Amino acid sequence: MLTYFLKRLLYALPIALSVTVVSFMLVYLAPGDPLNAIAPADAPADVIEALKSAYGLDRPVPVQYGLWLWRALQGDLGTSIASGRAVATEVLGAVSNTLVLAGVAAGLGVLVGCVLGALAGYKHGGWVDRVATFLSVVGVSIPHYWLGLVLTIVFSIWLGWFPAMGAGPGGSSEWLWDIAHLRHLVLPAITLSVIPMGIITRTVRALVADMLGQEFVVALRARGLGGVAVFKHVAKNTAPTVLAVAGLQVGYLMGGSILVETVFAWPGTGFLLNTAIFQRDMPLLQGTILVLCMFFVVLNLCVDILQPLIDPRMGRS
Repeated sequence: MLTYFLKRLLYALPIALSVTVVSFMLVYLAPGDPLNAIAPADAPADVIEALKSAYGLDRPVPVQYGLWLWRALQGDLGTSIASGRAVATEVLGAVSNTLVLAGVAAGLGVLVGCVLGALAGYKHGGWVDRVATFLSVVGVSIPHYWLGLVLTIVFSIWLGWFPAMGAGPGGSSEWLWDIAHLRHLVLPAITLSVIPMGIITRTVRALVADMLGQEFVVALRARGLGGVAVFKHVAKNTAPTVLAVAGLQVGYLMGGSILVETVFAWPGTGFLLNTAIFQRDMPLLQGTILVLCMFFVVLNLCVDILQPLIDPRMGRS
């Protein structure tokens, strides 16, 4: 088992290094000059050179990357061009808000998806299966931003049940676990949970339907085991695959919530990415993408480590 963990860790290291290279190269891959955000078009040449020296853009690219990576390892992601604040401070605040939104959305999507998928798998071919399949197809097909707009119009403008924008009263960007803040969370969390719900429903349905036809399930029923005991065995054998799919969906929610957070003005990483793109704030864009990608790498590593704890056969393979 220890060998399995070490192998997974070694596999994650080159991926993490590749992520840092891609994040750093955004400055050179993006069109235009990031200094345009802080310097006018007619700025004198000496001012441009001074700005390049201040942001380290006058050094060779490998040297810039090495210095940027060394500072990033120490927690220094640079300074935002637009706001002048430390990128790490802005990113960490946005990440905490996105973690709240993505965590609630993932929990809702996984819970509903597992329940619908299990019911559809047990009632394979019946009306429950058809309803669950229809909901899963709708879930993975409907655009996030469109669903967010519809929910805002219905439940915020027409009915007035939930706020339409922000993470708290008065446009607050700091999350608190109280009723006022939870009301702001309802609509974006439902919107963000639809796609993982659909994917997990289809995955669990296929796994349960296939597992119920396996010989060991037939043998368990022949021995007189009841439905609850059989379900425990089915759930244990399907859990590793469901865990892998759920882990990927949580990672996608962290990085793929830019449209939802923009629609609801949720002060998370997606909203921060959108702001950095429009303001051409390259240090902020670099730092945000780096943190999100590293979160995805660490999350996949955690899933890889948890899978053999659920199914020991994976650790021996």
